[in-house]
Amino acid sequence: MDPLFLLAILSLISLRSQVAYGDPSVVFLDSPTRNYLRPPSAETDSLTLSEVGAAASVLLGFPPPSTLSAASSSKLNEVLMPNPFDRPHSVFMIEVTGVEDSLLMVGSEKSAFSSSLRVKVLGSEDKVDIQLSDENEVSLISLTEQSRHAEHSDKELSDFASWLGGSYVEDATGPLNGELTFPIANGALLRLRMSEKADREFTTSLMLLINNIQRAMEMHKGLSESRHRPAELITGRFDGIKVLKDHYGTEGVSQDGLELFVSSVSRIYDSLQAAYKGQLVGVIVCGGPHAPASENMLNVMVASRPSARWLEENEASAAFIKIAEVALVRKTLAWITGIILLISTLLGIYFLLNMPLTKDTLLYSNVKLD
Repeated sequence: MDPLFLLAILSLISLRSQVAYGDPSVVFLDSPTRNYLRPPSAETDSLTLSEVGAAASVLLGFPPPSTLSAASSSKLNEVLMPNPFDRPHSVFMIEVTGVEDSLLMVGSEKSAFSSSLRVKVLGSEDKVDIQLSDENEVSLISLTEQSRHAEHSDKELSDFASWLGGSYVEDATGPLNGELTFPIANGALLRLRMSEKADREFTTSLMLLINNIQRAMEMHKGLSESRHRPAELITGRFDGIKVLKDHYGTEGVSQDGLELFVSSVSRIYDSLQAAYKGQLVGVIVCGGPHAPASENMLNVMVASRPSARWLEENEASAAFIKIAEVALVRKTLAWITGIILLISTLLGIYFLLNMPLTKDTLLYSNVKLD
């Protein structure tokens, strides 16, 4: 085979792969009751991955990284409201692999995605670390944490289908082999067969995402009642759409599955906003061809830093130890001196009692000293 022809084929395959998954993009979902984001404008058409991470840090109430350039700071000012004292301190951040930003517009007019800020993610960065300064000031809630049991029951599948207005029909051949049916746009139906590996992975990952978001709302209720309320970052990754695309292609079931995902996230996001009383901003990163296969594009890192109270306790403990050491030395010297004096006294008494009973030549002499 001609090497030039082979090179052309490989180039076409690479181009097709990029078109299938699209370029990375990010969707910002503002609060329905409070404005933490500026209205969309033509100037905010693109951000780098580092700028997306910096925006998440600012929304949580942390300062942006010191390495952020002046041009990037100007971009953040075009996205975020300028008031530094009015931040939500709560961010719902999720990465969705295998999704183009334009496809997120399939949601209904009432969807949370219908009024959002969409920007492209430019640059060659595959991964960015979001550095948060103090672990005592932020609560991290993972959306990818597995439950105690890996498999779901038929009842859980039926409840999940009913929650989305669908149904689940069990299979007589065994548990977890039934069929899920969901209504989608234009009166069509999405059928997911649990006997198919791709359908099962998509369904279980979506159920895990919804369950963990509900768990995050329960944790928020406990944090809101505490005296010290930290910032809250709900973060995770969803690979269900990519699983469907790899199995079915970009059309058909994959497109219908994306609509179901949008409907599910939109509905649970409304519940999140109600639980957080509008003090929450969503950041949905749509992974493109540069997204790592097994790592998140936005990796959250929290520095461990002792608090001022802990430093004060350490200083007090060091002073107490120093005082105790001085007291021990003094007590030891006192005991040693006392023992020496006691031994000397006993020896003196002993020699005094055992003196010979004879006249001392000096004491009893008649010598006169002039």
